[in-house]
Amino acid sequence: MKLTSIGALAAAAIFTSTLVSGATVADGPRVNVDPTQHPHLNAAQDLTRKAFFQILEAKKNNDWDPNGHLARALDELVDVGNEISAGVSNR
Repeated sequence: MKLTSIGALAAAAIFTSTLVSGATVADGPRVNVDPTQHPHLNAAQDLTRKAFFQILEAKKNNDWDPNGHLARALDELVDVGNEISAGVSNR
């Protein structure tokens, strides 16, 4: 019982950190790399976004996220999209 409460608390904290970082669950990862200048990086951002919404849909349909792993995966995918964007703008 105690582990379930800790897992739920951890998932809530991760979800909240995603909201605070500027990305909401509804938004998902951004796709903002110019496809004419960086077609492969734009495609990578698009795939990251698609993976985000596939995980979100699976989580919603199954209502299951043991120990908050899926919530962390969603947060990481947002970070991946941001890192790709930052990599392009730091050229």
